[in-house]
Amino acid sequence: MLKWKQTKDGTTALLIKGARRVGKSTLAEEFARKEYKSYILIDFADAKPELMEAIKHIADRDYFFTQLQYLYKVNLHERHSVIIFDEIQRCPQARQAIKYLVKDHRYDYIETGSLLSIRKNVQNIVIPSEETRLTMYPMDYEEFLWAMQDSVTIPLLHQSFNSSRSIGDGVVRDLLRKFRLYMLVGGMPQAVCTYLSTQNLADVDAVKREIIELYMDDFHKIDPSGKISKLFQAIPSQLTGNASRYKKTAVIGTTIEENAFAELLHDLEDSLTVNIAHHADDPNVGLAMHADYRQYKIYLSDTGLFTTLAFWDKNCVDNIIYQKLLSDKLSADLGYVYENMVAQMLVASGHKLFYHTWPVPNSNHNYEVDFLLSQGSKICPIEVKSSGYKTHASLDAFCKKFSFRIGNRYLIYTKDLHHEQEMTYLPVFMTSFL
Repeated sequence: MLKWKQTKDGTTALLIKGARRVGKSTLAEEFARKEYKSYILIDFADAKPELMEAIKHIADRDYFFTQLQYLYKVNLHERHSVIIFDEIQRCPQARQAIKYLVKDHRYDYIETGSLLSIRKNVQNIVIPSEETRLTMYPMDYEEFLWAMQDSVTIPLLHQSFNSSRSIGDGVVRDLLRKFRLYMLVGGMPQAVCTYLSTQNLADVDAVKREIIELYMDDFHKIDPSGKISKLFQAIPSQLTGNASRYKKTAVIGTTIEENAFAELLHDLEDSLTVNIAHHADDPNVGLAMHADYRQYKIYLSDTGLFTTLAFWDKNCVDNIIYQKLLSDKLSADLGYVYENMVAQMLVASGHKLFYHTWPVPNSNHNYEVDFLLSQGSKICPIEVKSSGYKTHASLDAFCKKFSFRIGNRYLIYTKDLHHEQEMTYLPVFMTSFL
C-alpha cells in the first residue's frame, strides 16, 4: 500500500479486494489514518440518502467534494487526503467515476470490495483501468503469531529453511501445537480477536459460523437457486472422498448447462472465499498453459472456517477436528485439513494452485501429486501428509515419469526439517517459505 502511494502518486486508485470480513475496511482506514492528513470513508453498505444524491452529481467534482466535506465534517486537503469507497461493488456508478476522479488528481482514492466482477456489479459500467489491485487474504501464520505477541518465530524458521538446518524435535512439537491452534482458529480477524479476548474455542467457532452464514446469504443473493451455496457447503465432503477432482454432478446434479455452471463457479471464485486448484494435464513450466479448467479441486480460503464447515451439524465440543488437532491425534481420514491449510498458505505466498493425477498401472487407483509449483525452468512437486510418515509413492512415480522437468521436491509433514537425497521433508509450518 505504501508502494502504491509513493510510486503512483494519485495516478491510480488502490482497489483492495477480498472475502467479506477479511479486514479490508479496517486496513484501509488504518492506512488512511497513518498516511494522510485527513480522510473520508464512504461506506456504501450503509449509505445515507444525502450521499447517494451527491453521487448522482459526481461528474461535477467541485460540487461532489464540497458535499462530502459537509456530510462527513472533514476538511479535504489537496494531495494530502484520501477518499475511501468502502464496499464499492454496491455503487457501480462510483466505481466507474474513478477514471475521472483520478484524472482530477486532487485526492487519492482507495476502493474496497468483494464480489467485484459478478455480472450484476459490473453491468452497464465501464470498469476503470486506473486501478492498482491488491488481494487481501485471511491472516497468514506469521500474522497470527504477531497477534499472539510472537515476532521471533518466523524469522528464525526462515533462517533454518535457508540454511537447510534442522530445528530439533522438541521445538517442532512446540511449534506444531501453535500451528494446530492456527488451523482451528483460522485467519479471519474477528475469529482471532475473539480467541485473544476469550481463549475459548467455542466462542471462536460461533464467530466462524456467523461468517459462514454471511457468505451463504451472499451466495443466495447471487444465485437464488442455491447451487453456489451447495458447491460451497460440499467442499469438505468432496475433499474427504479422495477423488481426483471436485464432482459437481454429485452436488448439484446433471441438469445445469456447462456455460451456466462455469458462471456459477466464476462467481464462487470471485467471492474469494475459496481457492481452486486446476489439474495440470502435462506438468511443465508455465503450468497455466497445461491446465484443464474442467478438472479441479476446491479448498476454503480459510482453514479455520473449513474446520467449522466440515462439522456444520455439530457444535464445537463435538467437532472431531477440534478434538483431534488439539490432542495431535488427527487420523488419516482427516488429512484433508492439512491439504486445505497448505493450499491456503501457498495462495497467500503468491502461488496459483495446480495438481496432477494419473492412473496406477494395473490398478483402479490413481497416483496424485497434491500441488505443483513452477520455479525457474523446473517444476516442484509437493505431497502433503497429515502425519510424520515419510512414504511418498506418488511423488516418486511423478519424479520418475517427468525426471527431466523436476527441480526441488517436497514432502510436507509434521516432523523436523530433513533432507534425504533429492527430497526435502518440510514441516507444515514452513510451507509459506516455498
